[in-house]
Amino acid sequence: MFFDSWSDLSRILIIGVLTYGAVVVALRLTGKRTLSQLNAFDFIVTVALGSVMATIMLSSDVSLSEGVLAFGLLAGLQFVVAFVSSRVPWARKLLTSRSALLVHQGNVLSEALVEHRLSESALRQAVRMKGFGGLDQVGAVILETNGTLSVISVDNMGDRWALADVEGATDLTERD
Repeated sequence: MFFDSWSDLSRILIIGVLTYGAVVVALRLTGKRTLSQLNAFDFIVTVALGSVMATIMLSSDVSLSEGVLAFGLLAGLQFVVAFVSSRVPWARKLLTSRSALLVHQGNVLSEALVEHRLSESALRQAVRMKGFGGLDQVGAVILETNGTLSVISVDNMGDRWALADVEGATDLTERD
């Protein structure tokens, strides 16, 4: 239960170092995007890489070469999905969600909160974390494709270029 054998521990140490090296090489070859978590698919790849690494290290049923192949497959799939979604508009719509406007010029868009299953409490937390004390200081709060909340101050709204691809923003910004 607490100790099986020195050979098992040796295997974990050796395979762990080699697996870590394989992950580093895979990440260097595929670029920064692999761990960026810009959308759900990026997040899935990040979690799957960790799962594969743990499986290689702890399961003697999975060889290092099988694990390295799995790393390559995940990195390759992520590269293909990112490449296609950056160049093919219909694929981008299929693979990634749009960012959504939750607050506009200090007004909470309640329907958007309900649609995206967010509470006003989560909204307040995001506003506080950006150093604002009230919604009168907030020009926009956006639910990003990776699930984070971006807060833009009234003073930093500018020409609203950053809101161009945000769901619900075009109707409201045209009226301003």
